[in-house]
Amino acid sequence: ARVGITDYAQKKLKSIIYVELPPSGRIIKKGELACTVESAKSIGEVYSPASGKITKVNSELDMNPALINEDPYDKGWIYELELSNPEEFTDLLTAEKYVEELKKES
Repeated sequence: ARVGITDYAQKKLKSIIYVELPPSGRIIKKGELACTVESAKSIGEVYSPASGKITKVNSELDMNPALINEDPYDKGWIYELELSNPEEFTDLLTAEKYVEELKKES
């Protein structure tokens, strides 16, 4: 699985200036803090959507963290995860449900 933040989240953070990438090889549990994303005005925490082993990180973010702002769903991914429990994905929201939830909060 490829993990990153949503377009909505990157817009809320605005100009991303730094990403503290998690170490490759780390075993992580669903809901555990994976890394932080820093903008000029705030720091966002990224929690793992599923359990597994981090197999790869997007090292391009070291030189260009703004890739998350430019293209959060393609070039701006943060890490890849080898899933230890694929059933956890059934708890995740679809893009449509995510937008519905955001509208409820507004």
